[in-house]
Amino acid sequence: MAKEMRVLLEYADRIDPTSADDYIKVGGYKGLEKARKMNPKDLIQEVKESKLRGRGGAGFNAGMKWSFVPQNAPVKYVVCNLDEGEPGTYKDRIICEKNAQALLEGMAICGHAIGSDQGYIYCRGEYPFVVELLRKAIDSAGSVLGDFKIEVRMGAGAYVCGEETALIESIEGHRGEPRFKPPFPGVEGLWQVPTVVNNVETYACLPYILVNGAQWFAGIGSASYPGTKVISLTGDVVNRTYFEVPTDMTLREVIFELGGGIKNSKKFKAVQVGGTSGAFIPEQYLDTKIDFDSMGAIGAALGSGAVLVLDETRDIVDVAARITKFFEHESCGKCNPCREGTFRNREIMERLNAGKGSEADIDKLLLLSKVMQKACLCGLGQAAPIPTESTIKHFRHEYLRKVQ
Repeated sequence: MAKEMRVLLEYADRIDPTSADDYIKVGGYKGLEKARKMNPKDLIQEVKESKLRGRGGAGFNAGMKWSFVPQNAPVKYVVCNLDEGEPGTYKDRIICEKNAQALLEGMAICGHAIGSDQGYIYCRGEYPFVVELLRKAIDSAGSVLGDFKIEVRMGAGAYVCGEETALIESIEGHRGEPRFKPPFPGVEGLWQVPTVVNNVETYACLPYILVNGAQWFAGIGSASYPGTKVISLTGDVVNRTYFEVPTDMTLREVIFELGGGIKNSKKFKAVQVGGTSGAFIPEQYLDTKIDFDSMGAIGAALGSGAVLVLDETRDIVDVAARITKFFEHESCGKCNPCREGTFRNREIMERLNAGKGSEADIDKLLLLSKVMQKACLCGLGQAAPIPTESTIKHFRHEYLRKVQ
């Protein structure tokens, strides 16, 4: 029987997330205490050796990312990505609601590692209650955080601001659009100074790595993407909720054991992993582990950890068509391949879904997908055609039923 492994959520609902005192009573801020006794280079090396990789989508080694920041820069910033605009994703909100102090501690640990005394949490505009919670948590932790200051900034509802440079533009008060890279934020980020941008879950892992050691963390779950992952499970399953699991758990275990299987005794059809930008996966791949590399090997992505399950009654062409409307709406329009590509993707998918398309339209969608994945400026445009491409790959027969 698959079991959760709660690390970040061990004390969920047992402590007040806004109270630094409650957190300290269960061992909180010991990681920061240890980190501040370490040389910054040694601290970065410890994070590298833990093999902690980003929990937001890109899966990049966190310690390696920090090492790109010039140590001699006079001003540096630590930024937390709490935009969480991916539909079906709410794991960062849960971490904040249950263990906000771990996020603050993790940011302070990063601050010591790179030599920064200022952090910013960028929270999506649809989470006003989380903003209030975080501000109370910051006030409570003021004395233990010391010289490291944290501010919460609120977004305005743009999905593209989940991309780190668009997020930076938004904090600066500009329109949320991605920047051309290089330079990367580690060299030239917020207000043109070196900046580390990590996800909520990534920062929240750090206190536990410092307390228990890099080898402890590296020994949990998958060897190439170790630790635990907070999963948000939605769709046609019995248990639509969140779980924290080791990264070597399989999709089948997540859906049929933790998730309780398909509701109303229906059959499984497909699962989309990583949010709306993720690929749809058929039953034959359910024994794949949820870690980043295993998902990539089957043409999918772990991404944000959102798991959307569809039962046998769902029209997968219709589902994919609805997703294309979302991406057309959320494209910032900065680059032609995304602005035009999301429009054409939606246009062709709606035609096919209405039974007015042709088999040639299916081939056009596949060609468009290749172009967008190579030519779009940021991850929004690059990922936008993936749901369409994956449904054509695995469920082409459903498309053919609708063509003239």
